[in-house]
Amino acid sequence: MRVSRTLLASVLVVAALVVQVCVLARFGLPGAVPDLLLLTVLALALVYGHVGGCLVGFSAGLLADLAPPADHAVGRYALVLCVIGYAAGLTKPETGQHRSATGPMVVVAAGAVASTLLYALVGTLVGDTAVQDAGIGKLLLTATLYDLLLAPFTVPVVMAMARRLESDPLAGDGGSGSSGGADTGVRWLGGGGTGLRTRAPRRSRYGKAARLGGRSPLLGRPARGKVGRVKGVKRL
Repeated sequence: MRVSRTLLASVLVVAALVVQVCVLARFGLPGAVPDLLLLTVLALALVYGHVGGCLVGFSAGLLADLAPPADHAVGRYALVLCVIGYAAGLTKPETGQHRSATGPMVVVAAGAVASTLLYALVGTLVGDTAVQDAGIGKLLLTATLYDLLLAPFTVPVVMAMARRLESDPLAGDGGSGSSGGADTGVRWLGGGGTGLRTRAPRRSRYGKAARLGGRSPLLGRPARGKVGRVKGVKRL
């Protein structure tokens, strides 16, 4: 990733982790804890794509594994967020921007469910059954609910900050729009089949005399004196 991407992602990930550990985890909410770190990874992946989302997810997860009061194996959450960031980055549109908020919200819901399931699965593989003991169904419901409630206040802000430093999607839109406008201008002004078709309606307004071309006796006479007498002919 570029330096600007790396710096912004580092600041946002550290800030999200601090807020999650020092603030959200102390609310004592039933079930899961609102995962602000997951929302940050998802938002950055929606802007940076699958490669950037994978790198950001792995770095954020590894930081969460090492930061106290983490009590699970190092690399467990890094693997989860790496997979989630990669999958979320695959949903990035070709234009670089989502047309509505529905897409990011669906990604958030799917990310909350997938991260909980993957975390429980990896825990089962390493012999940690804390998630199963707490109730996987309750954790899935509360994690999805909390993340969806928190997403409108965090995901758009993170995406906007990342997009300000990300010139590729905007340049791609502008570039395609400019080239599209230029191509359109060429099609309207230049030759080719399209240019002839766009001029055909103008000729049809001149009636039968225009369609006959040079063989019409009307066109052979002085146009200035006869054009006004032909009904339906546009005066030039």
